[in-house]
Amino acid sequence: MGKATGFMEYSREKAKERNPMTRVSDWKEYSAPFSDEMLSRQGARCMDCGTPFCHMGIELDRGTAGCPIDNLIPEWNDLVYRGRWKEALERLMKTNNFPEFTGRVCPAPCEGSCTLAITDPAVTIKNIERSIIDKGFANGWIAPRIPQSRSGKKIAIIGSGPAGLAAADQLNQAGHTVTIYERSDRAGGLLMYGIPNMKLEKEIVERRINLLIQEGIDIITNTEVGKDISAEELKSQFDAVILCTGAQKQRDLVLKGRQANGVHFAMDYLTTTTKSLLDSDFQDGQFIDTKGKDVIVIGGGDTGADCVATALRQNSRSVVQFGKHPQLPASRTPENMWPAQPEVYTLDYAYEEAEAKFGSDPRQYLIQTKEIVSDADGNVKELVTIQMEKVKTESGQYVFNEIPGTEKVWPAQHVFIAIGFEGTEQPLLTQFGVAARNNKIDAAYGEYTTNVQGVFAAGDARRGQSLIVWAINEGREAAREVDRYLMGATLLP
Repeated sequence: MGKATGFMEYSREKAKERNPMTRVSDWKEYSAPFSDEMLSRQGARCMDCGTPFCHMGIELDRGTAGCPIDNLIPEWNDLVYRGRWKEALERLMKTNNFPEFTGRVCPAPCEGSCTLAITDPAVTIKNIERSIIDKGFANGWIAPRIPQSRSGKKIAIIGSGPAGLAAADQLNQAGHTVTIYERSDRAGGLLMYGIPNMKLEKEIVERRINLLIQEGIDIITNTEVGKDISAEELKSQFDAVILCTGAQKQRDLVLKGRQANGVHFAMDYLTTTTKSLLDSDFQDGQFIDTKGKDVIVIGGGDTGADCVATALRQNSRSVVQFGKHPQLPASRTPENMWPAQPEVYTLDYAYEEAEAKFGSDPRQYLIQTKEIVSDADGNVKELVTIQMEKVKTESGQYVFNEIPGTEKVWPAQHVFIAIGFEGTEQPLLTQFGVAARNNKIDAAYGEYTTNVQGVFAAGDARRGQSLIVWAINEGREAAREVDRYLMGATLLP
């Protein structure tokens, strides 16, 4: 695939990005497109692997190795190298319903498993993927696909995130009538409100939503199943139901001072900011404003990074992000061997921006918050922390111990909790009578059937907090099982 000697002739070229000091002044995407010539060179780096690990899609070492939706990566890399863009798009769409999303916000486990990455920087798979779908829309190659006939079967999908949308797309193309219920005022789930504009502009999400509607999918917003319409009504009106409600129960801190004013869940911060931006360009004031304030983000993951980037755009006075774990190494360790996802230090978009604005990476490592301190009015004014050390015990387990004498006080008027999600919300599951285990819907991977006849589950609601590609994977596979359940057989992949 690609040019036989391309991996020896060309180096990996960094994705184009707008200047950090420029982009923090707006809410547009921070990335910029490649030229066709550059993309051709990058496609040429794809090797003629005997086994292309990039699209194996398995869980390995607590992470993901390869692409869970089995993208035909070497095939479309080769086509891009040869300038055959429309054919590349056709190959891409065989496995991925929404490349415009994954090409922007997926962490690209495919690149970590790229064979070239054993000795050299991986092929720029993610950027090529995004470029293929963007060129497809730009050239009018993507048009509504209207099913030629309908089966007479009706399916309700609860939740319009990537799992729900993927399931809906597949089932609609199989000829079934699909209705999506979304409790928010806009469809898209976390794609719409959980991921900020600078990573995924909402026009991109709305473009896909509108296309699905044109193809025959009915999307009903501002409707919460369990309140506005009951589970029994849905089960009586539809032949099958798929629960794709996500893992939206945010994990909280159990900490002295947690109830202080100014302490918020990260997702509440991101959601209200995006909604206010879309509704009124922030004129309605219905968001958490950090302008001129000291901001601390507790939690070292992507959601925390998005909070950092959001606070920078609001002109906060300072931004610091606390992480429990030590700084990652510059290269793979013996315990983190290829083809597992590389656990190495990177300077993602938010940290690059913070460094440009404040002169340093905002992340603090091996740090534990001990107390949130309020002023006389109950507003947060500072955090008390202590440094930790990660120690391996005789049994081989790692523990975190406090280091005496390392206490520190940090000024803060806003604190955002970004320590992950516990699982799906329970009231809806109770209404359906669906069994749960460890705050997740009890439905086997590959089957997606719950204990209730005709009710299926997919995505984060079933597997817990995960990647967008796993959500699409599960949405596609759940659609296949629903089709089999309704028709006795299925041709869906």
